[in-house]
Amino acid sequence: MLKRWIAAAAMTLVAGIAHAQQQTEVVLQFPYPELFSETHKRIAEEFAKVHPEIKVTFRAPYESYEEATQKVLREAVTNQLPDVTFQGLNRIRVLVDKTIPAPLDGYIAAEKDFDKQGFHQAMYDIGTASGKVYALPFAISLPIVYVNLDLVKQAGGDVNNLPTTWDGLLDLAKKVKALGPDTNGITYAWDITGNWLWQAPVFARGGTMLNADETKVAFDGPEGQFAMRTIARLVTEGGMPNLDQPSMRATFAAGKTGIHITSTSDLKKTTDMIGGKFALKTIAFPDVVKPNGRLPAGGNVVLITAKDKAKRDAAWEVVKFWTGPKGAAIMAETTGYMPPNKVANDVYLKDFYAKNPNNYTAVSQLALLTKWYAFPGDNGLKITDVIKDHLNSIVSGARAKEPDVVLADMTRDVQNLLPKTVGAAK
Repeated sequence: MLKRWIAAAAMTLVAGIAHAQQQTEVVLQFPYPELFSETHKRIAEEFAKVHPEIKVTFRAPYESYEEATQKVLREAVTNQLPDVTFQGLNRIRVLVDKTIPAPLDGYIAAEKDFDKQGFHQAMYDIGTASGKVYALPFAISLPIVYVNLDLVKQAGGDVNNLPTTWDGLLDLAKKVKALGPDTNGITYAWDITGNWLWQAPVFARGGTMLNADETKVAFDGPEGQFAMRTIARLVTEGGMPNLDQPSMRATFAAGKTGIHITSTSDLKKTTDMIGGKFALKTIAFPDVVKPNGRLPAGGNVVLITAKDKAKRDAAWEVVKFWTGPKGAAIMAETTGYMPPNKVANDVYLKDFYAKNPNNYTAVSQLALLTKWYAFPGDNGLKITDVIKDHLNSIVSGARAKEPDVVLADMTRDVQNLLPKTVGAAK
């Protein structure tokens, strides 16, 4: 009896070892753990049910998109890359320029009926660089307006007819601020990574960051002037406090701010923080002009950085599942982001949006979606910091009364950091 037990135990052990040896490990790393840790954990659990032959291992998350890109750039040199990395949508360009991610075109072409799984051309366009697909979008966000309906009512505003323009929002913000010294009228998350909420009001007016061949600053025209003057008005007219993004969120969730403009990605976290203390409504980003007004798509994409073919093949199965209907639906339900996958939106999330109309606000803006712009050349990341510094001079109040001068200074500084050779930016 003992011998048979020992033999059975030995066979079980051997089978377990064999199974472990047959598994291909895929190492995955993602940013913003406060937003995505639970999301990735749940998707991994579902993935394991259908792909027991692949073991997904998580590295410690990146704290931000900037850290994610900088780490990958360093790890490419030391050969310590993860197999799969999630990066800010505007960072594809710099990684492709360094030939770090694997092109996905071959994998996509080999898939049968891929469109029936919700994959479509717009998804590929987001992750395309130099004519090839290097990334698939995972979590997409657009800027929206969060409104504390209780404060709007107290200020005499019409909760059924909320403003759709900056002028209207500022008028309402003044009324809310007049409720008391501890109440803010409006906040604007200008410091979101990658100058996202600088690009938004410029693109909304039909503007661009640079000219067509990316040799000259283009945000110094009427669109950029409108954007910079509007940000200054938030301070000079709306009395916007000088808070960082987490503090703005916390202050709004505490019921101390009437209007907060930020990413849809903050929706679940903010709603949880509010905890029913007041009625929250989200509305569309203001003053998007027709026909050329657009909004930059924020969020992150997934890239394969594995070098070994077996690892890449396994990583593709991971990428497909994470961006497919099931993974995309889990992502939407656990965050405020939108899934770019059609089947996830149209089938899996139909009831979800009916029950959660605040989540649908950003989805209703999908027709306005354009790329989150990344500046060309080796100074691309530095340009982002330079723009942030100039915006800070407005928001801090130091130069809030001279937005046109700040815009001129910012234009000069960015122009000096662009590649000098015509065509080098392409």
